[in-house]
Parts: sequence; C-alpha cells; structure tokens
Amino acid sequence: MPDIVKAVSNDLDFKRRHRIGTVNSINWARLVAQVVYYFAGYFRATQSNDEKVSFAVPSGNFGNICAGHVARMMGLPIARLVLATNENDVLDEFFRTGVYRVRGSKDTYETSSPSMDISKASNFERFVFDLLGRDGAKLRYLFAEELAAKGAFDLSGDIARGREQYGFVSGKSTHADRLATIRDTFERFGAMIDTHTADGLKVAREHRDAGVTMIVLETALPIKFAATIVEALGREPDRPAKFAGIEALPKRVTVLPADARQVKDFIAAHCA
Repeated sequence: MPDIVKAVSNDLDFKRRHRIGTVNSINWARLVAQVVYYFAGYFRATQSNDEKVSFAVPSGNFGNICAGHVARMMGLPIARLVLATNENDVLDEFFRTGVYRVRGSKDTYETSSPSMDISKASNFERFVFDLLGRDGAKLRYLFAEELAAKGAFDLSGDIARGREQYGFVSGKSTHADRLATIRDTFERFGAMIDTHTADGLKVAREHRDAGVTMIVLETALPIKFAATIVEALGREPDRPAKFAGIEALPKRVTVLPADARQVKDFIAAHCA
C-alpha cells in the first residue's frame, strides 16, 4: 500500500487535478506535527532543560520515531530513541546489524499489533539520508538500485554511528510478550494498554538508563484490539461512548488490485 500511495503522490499533475493530499506518515506535514509531541512529552517529564529523557516508540513504518529523530536533531535533549518492532522486525534487524532487508509476503506475519505488520518502512529513507551524511546520490543508489535489485543493502559499517550519534537502539516484542506486558501493566498500575503500546513498553524496559526518564508513546486505544485484551486480561476493554454501535453503521468499501494505475483510474472516475 505505501508504494501505491507514493506512486500517486509522485504524479504531481494528477495530484493537482484531483486535489489529493495525504495525512499518513509519508507526508512531511504529518511528521512535523508529530515533532510537537516529543517536545510536549519532554516538558511534562522534566523540571529543567538540563535533563535528558528517552522515548520508546512502537514502529513499523518509521514515521512516528522519525519525528523523534527530527526533534533530537533540533536540539531536544533525547538520550535514546528506542525503536520497538513486533515479529516483523525489519527495523530491529537493521539497528542491530546494519542490514536492511525487505521481507517478502511469506516472511511478513499477521500479528496482534497489526499496524506494525510492515515489510518495508516507508519513511526510512529520511533517517538513512542523515546516516549517510546527507549524500543524496548514495541514498538514491541504495534504495532505487541496490534495494530494488537485491531486496537488501548493508550499512553495517555505519550502524554504530546510528546508535552513538543519533541515539537509536531497538528490540522486538512477540505475541507472548504483548500478553505478558498488558497483564503486568494492568495488574500493577490499573492501566489498560493496547498491543502496540505493549510492544513499546516491553522494549523500553530493556533499555532503561539510570537517572534518565523513559517515555513510552501510547499509540492506540485498547478497544481496537479487544480480542487480544480479552486473551490477556479475561475482560473486554472499555469502549468510548463515541464508538458505541459502530459495528451497525454502514460500511463503504471497494476492493481493488494492488496496482497504482487502477487506483488512479478509480480516483479519476469518482473524484471528477
């Protein structure tokens, strides 16, 4: 899906003609808006600007945590950016080894934190650009040629700088980890968290530094993943009033092939 969105967005005449905009994490405006959350979180968690904090972020598409990277580059005192993946650990593998390896469909798993079921991170180029010293030609070669031809590229010689200069560390969480983290958080603190936040919390606990506040970004409501909450806690999550009866509302869905041309044709036919 991200490749189709990018293909449509890259056709500037088509975008202008049909007044198309996106508010997903591919859009730079979305990232700029998310940067604000890192500053807000920092100010709420600290007493002075001399303090550092770390942020743990559930991540598949490298959008939200890319905003954290931008905030850190702007001077926000972030000690670590802790990237948490689920079983689809493309990004964890990169930050551990320096190898970025896109997964095929048979190696991409359906998990209980489905917003992170990503085989290819759409915002990753933005960080790699900085990691490469903002060398646009090399970035284009890696993504447009080497990745396209081999399905992977190797920056193992540069990845230490990703940790030291940019503060990135990572880890992976499984379904069993999610259940245990949801259960532990509810039992100890009376707080119900969703599956993605559980991934972030599990990995955050592996990267705590003494004297540094760790902020875990909560990324969804538990009600969206009720089956897993029931599995973990034996009870349904609380449903916000605005979602009452949502299942009975009309559904409007059109299924199309995963083809950018056909998606553009559909838009043209319905948005003329």
